[in-house]
Amino acid sequence: MKKGIVLFLCSIVWLAQSMVAQQGRGGTQPTIPGAAPTRGATQQPARAAQVRSPELHPDRTVTFRVAAPKASDVVLTGEFANGPQKMQKDAQGVWTLTLGPVDPDLYEYEISVDGVTSIDPRNPLVKYNRAPGVVSSLLDVPGSGPRFFDTKPVPHGKVDVRFYDSKATKSVRRVRIYTPPNYEKLSGRLPVLYLLHGGEGDDTVWTEFGRANVIIDNLIAEKKAPPMVLVTPDGYAYGWDSGVAADQQQADFLKDLKEDLIPFVQANYRVSSNREQRALAGLSRGGAQTMNIAPKNLDLFSRIGVFSAAGNTNAETSDFGAKNASALNAKLKLFWLGIGTEDASFANANKFSEFLKTNGVKHTYRTIPGAHTWIVWRKFLNEMVPQLWQ
Repeated sequence: MKKGIVLFLCSIVWLAQSMVAQQGRGGTQPTIPGAAPTRGATQQPARAAQVRSPELHPDRTVTFRVAAPKASDVVLTGEFANGPQKMQKDAQGVWTLTLGPVDPDLYEYEISVDGVTSIDPRNPLVKYNRAPGVVSSLLDVPGSGPRFFDTKPVPHGKVDVRFYDSKATKSVRRVRIYTPPNYEKLSGRLPVLYLLHGGEGDDTVWTEFGRANVIIDNLIAEKKAPPMVLVTPDGYAYGWDSGVAADQQQADFLKDLKEDLIPFVQANYRVSSNREQRALAGLSRGGAQTMNIAPKNLDLFSRIGVFSAAGNTNAETSDFGAKNASALNAKLKLFWLGIGTEDASFANANKFSEFLKTNGVKHTYRTIPGAHTWIVWRKFLNEMVPQLWQ
């Protein structure tokens, strides 16, 4: 008798728990076909159209889709498109656009729905910013074989995420440090490249979007570059919303670089302390920082690289004028400049290169098709690194 009572009570508890769980999942009570809905029952919401975007086809054309049945205008813009491209809506409210064929590369794009710009909602690959700028979707179009920034079946280095105390900024700062394959087994001290990001970037972007560690892995495997250490710091001394003036940001970043970061790297990694094996390079804002830092600190850096940035051509105020030409030529083993021909600063970069020539400053100047994008900067890194330690 007692056993029957216990079983009955357990059944009641189980039924109650099942009903609560069903309600917690937003479920509905079972219904009999043709019967009226039970009073208080909830109806399942209609599911949004299931779409795939982007869809890459074998001929390298790409189809983009956005489920936006109530929208009246949907436009795609991207590095692979010739201007804004209008999408077309079908009967199910799905907007579609097919473009291409698209050349193999890694591209950024955005989608605007009734004037509101956003990422492609079905694409998990995104390029972020440190500040509240536009977050872009990424389109990765592979080639028939590995690209220079693709991970290949070669030995790989590793990227450490490190934190160090900065007396200059009175804070703990983050930095990413790449060490080459078999770093622990290599003898001697290695050359080191300090590589700076552009505006709205941070210490992560050169490895996340620039693929710098993968590019260097491949160059080392191809014996186009020696084993080396790569340091990608945060080029801002303070946060984007700190309110600190730009000149103070620059001054404190330089102080941090000289007094805190370089000593930290030398104390924790087997890198050379000789300026002959220390280089500084950067893209856009980081390129401008490189040109601001290097001429005043030739005791620290013997090689510099500037991607997509133009320097000061005022003969009276430029650090690269005739008055400094002898010191620059004697101290800089490599002064490498590069810019894309569709970059907004292309004319100014040409002018700066001519200014250097006029003032007798030795340098390498490279132009390639492209705009102010990672497509260009990855190529420049791949081209410059083999020349660093020659």
